[in-house]
Amino acid sequence: MTHHFDAIILGGGASGLLCAIAAKRAKPHLRVAVIEKNDRVGKKLLATGNGRCNLTHDRISAAHYAGSFRAQSRVMLERFDAARLLEYFRSLGLLTAKDGEGRYYPLCRQAAAVLDVLRFNCEALAVPLFCSQTVKSVRKQGRFTVTTTEHTFTADELVIAAGSKAAPKLGGSGSAADMLRNFGHRVVPFAPALCPLKTRSEVLKALKGLRAQAEVTLMRGGSVIKTERGEVQFNEDNLSGICVFNLSLCSRAGDVVKADLLPEISEKELSHILTENKERFSAQSADNLFTGILQKRIAQAVMKSAGITGFSRPCSALADRELREAARLAKGMTFPVSGSADFDRAQACLGGVHGSEIDARTMRSKKQQGLFICGEAIDLCGECGGYNLHFAFASGIVAGENL
Repeated sequence: MTHHFDAIILGGGASGLLCAIAAKRAKPHLRVAVIEKNDRVGKKLLATGNGRCNLTHDRISAAHYAGSFRAQSRVMLERFDAARLLEYFRSLGLLTAKDGEGRYYPLCRQAAAVLDVLRFNCEALAVPLFCSQTVKSVRKQGRFTVTTTEHTFTADELVIAAGSKAAPKLGGSGSAADMLRNFGHRVVPFAPALCPLKTRSEVLKALKGLRAQAEVTLMRGGSVIKTERGEVQFNEDNLSGICVFNLSLCSRAGDVVKADLLPEISEKELSHILTENKERFSAQSADNLFTGILQKRIAQAVMKSAGITGFSRPCSALADRELREAARLAKGMTFPVSGSADFDRAQACLGGVHGSEIDARTMRSKKQQGLFICGEAIDLCGECGGYNLHFAFASGIVAGENL
């Protein structure tokens, strides 16, 4: 069966659904359809924010993103900040609330509510959602023609909002990249982002399963690339946690993650405290040196890394140089980065169509007339905290309003 529309949107996720709504609100006469390969729209959206859907952040700016579209995104993000996005959602019927970190969620803290609001508005605006449609080909001969396993769709304009390879179990794939290449676009290969960083370190064996507050710094050749604070999770072969995920935006094999386990205390002050503890706990075994400061297993790992052996000896037997080395390592344990986790464990992706080939004011392709690109199909990835959903929503609205 062949269906004719003014505009077709490939991808029924956050960006695609809001694109359809924005298009119909801007031009009610426009015939718009959404094509989705999954059996229902918004599967990834339901999983965001641990099922609570972190919509945006009150500090939206290009500084929190990485990728070739970062420079161009300033225009759009300044025009379409958190306040405007929240106002737009309010007009669709969604109430929101901000947490203490500046992150916005639906008031009910349910991602399902966000998806329902989007679906209900699509229904009210008479936007058909064609689900379970695997795209076989996309071409342009005068009009765009999209052929799926069941239907053929034609339209004057096409929006690619088909996402990235992140979360393949929820439908993530590289199909958008293939389509964009076929239209002459330069595509940056997809790479996992916002994910654990793999590391080879003997220390991890002792720390496996532990969590600790820390300041983590990504180092490259002695230079600081990025610094974050938060909870670090130590796993068998990787470091995890939101602060580590944010480092993954900039990391590559060969980098080093430096973990300061006591960022509120200077190394000099810590050395002084350990000297006091040497006397205070003089009769206790050496592995009690960090009592009241660090978890015992973490303290033991720090001390072993400092070359302190023989925990059966008393604290009073520790040499001053051992105390200084223990203080230094507690302020800077190092973990060499060997790579990042795979797409299954990535919350988002770097990669997609190169940013220089998109008009940030309209989300139009500079390579193909009538083609628009939004969301994860673009080489832009934000930090944890609602930045990626904000861009997906905002770019979808901008594309829709310019169809």
